[in-house]
Formats: sequence, structure tokens, C-alpha cells
Amino acid sequence: METAGTVSNGGGPVYEEKEETLSPEDLSEMLAAGTKEVHEKAENTQFVKDFLRGRIRKELFKLGAVALYYTYSAMEEEIERNKDHPHFAPLYFPAELHRHEALARDLEYFYGPDWESQVSCSPATQRYVDRIHQVGQEDPVLLVAHAYTRYMGDLSGGQVLKKVAQRALKLPPTGEGLEFYQFEAIHSAKAFKQLYRSRMNELDLNVETKKKLVDEAVKAFLFNMEVFDELEEMGKSIQEEVLDAGMPVHGTTGGDISKCPYYAAQMAASGGKAYVCQLAMAVLRHPTGQVLCATWCAALAGLLAWYLM
Repeated sequence: METAGTVSNGGGPVYEEKEETLSPEDLSEMLAAGTKEVHEKAENTQFVKDFLRGRIRKELFKLGAVALYYTYSAMEEEIERNKDHPHFAPLYFPAELHRHEALARDLEYFYGPDWESQVSCSPATQRYVDRIHQVGQEDPVLLVAHAYTRYMGDLSGGQVLKKVAQRALKLPPTGEGLEFYQFEAIHSAKAFKQLYRSRMNELDLNVETKKKLVDEAVKAFLFNMEVFDELEEMGKSIQEEVLDAGMPVHGTTGGDISKCPYYAAQMAASGGKAYVCQLAMAVLRHPTGQVLCATWCAALAGLLAWYLM
């Protein structure tokens, strides 16, 4: 079911893809089926939908990285504590998967060398962290559910989010600020995920324990959704321009859609008085608008002069 070769450049094991034969009783299949509904709900939270559209406030992105740092620090602390546990040891891949150090570098990039004095764990994140510590100390097998939910997601949709964030926030192409999404020791995400599922399916677990793991994975998704909702609420109090990577850049607007005359016209048509003023300003900023305005003023001046003669 799994193979691992070695490479001569010291890049770590290379996991080869192999055809999988799965059954509904396999843990990976039970987890996928059991979390399908809550997974879809998580993907449809406003925070995630805005993220995928490229509508990201930089300050909010930074707060999201802070939440991830506390989450992964807790999870990886418990993984280290239970790395020899028979129900978790086969899934112990610190070099390939662990994220808290990468997140620390991202936070240093965003906040500076003293980043630790500037960040704190939010209430929703703290509830998630508390649950991770609880299962790690009281029922370590349930760590499998938390590791599955986070790491497999990072290797899947997380790679899409990386590209969106890099474009929307204009982050360096060299990867600063996005190290969380970079799995340097994994050369094929698809092959590694296949290996990870295979290891999960080989765990010696009874049906009751597998059901408990599915329930815990659902809880993990719900904790993540609470964090997303909290970030969405935080975003309402952050006064910062929203970058929209999903919209084309118009002229010299620099990606700020609010400066686009076509956007202003659309909003004015919808009845917003403020956007009527915005439309006028947008037109005046545009070279064509300036020419038309000058022409109109000249015509009006000529008409007034003729009237006064």
C-alpha cells in the first residue's frame, strides 16, 4: 500500500503513488464520509468564501496566522507527547508535517522580531487548543482526528489558499509570510496523502473507536468554523482597504476596486448616495473623464458668454 524511496540530494523520502483499494470500513473512508457535510459548511463560511475570492485584509490574514500558530503548537505538543502511542506512532511525521516553526517564521515576517509580545490566543482558538490538550492527555487516539483534519486539509485546499494570499497580499515570490503552506519535505502531496491514509487504515482500531474518531473530526471542523466566524467578526472592526485578487486591475487603481469607475457606477445605480459622489470622483480621476469634464465646462462657459452678450 505504501513505498518510500530515498533521494541522493538529502531531500528526504520520496513517496510513490500506488493504486489504493479501499472499503467503507476503512478509517479514511469513514472520516471522509462522516465529515463531508461539516466540511462543506466550513468551506462556505463567509471568511473562507472571501479568502477564496481574494478579498483578504492583511491584518485579518495575520490574525488567522496567529490562530493557526496556537492551534498547531498545541497539536504538535500533544503529538510529541504521544509519538510512541501505538495508535498514533504510525502517523508521526514531524519533518514532513509539523507547522508551528513555519508559522513562527511567518509571524516574525509580519510582526517583526518581537512578534511573541504582540500576539495572543483568541477565545475561539483557546477553546480549540483546550480540546486538543484534553484529548492528548486523556484519550490520545483522538489526536488522529485532529491531525487528519488539519494536515490533510493543508496538503489539499491549503495550497489553493497559498496562491490566493500571495497574489492578493502581494507577498514576495520567495515565500516569506507563507511558509506555513510550504511542505519542503513532501515532494508529492498526492502520494503523501495516500501514504497517510494507508497508515490510518492499518491502525488496529475497533468499530466503536473509529466512530469516536469520526465524531472528534466533526468537532475539529466545528472548532475551525468557530475560529473562522470569530475572524469574520474581528474583520468588521479592522479599517483597512480590501484587496480583491479576483477582480482585474483597472488602470492605475492598484487593485482597489472602490476606485474603479465601473464599480462606482454600479453601486450608484443601486441607490447609494455616497457612491454617486464616488462615481463623480472616479470619473474625474480618469483621463477620459477629465477631458469630458473640461469639454463640458468649456461649452457651458461659451453658452454663458453668449447669454450675457
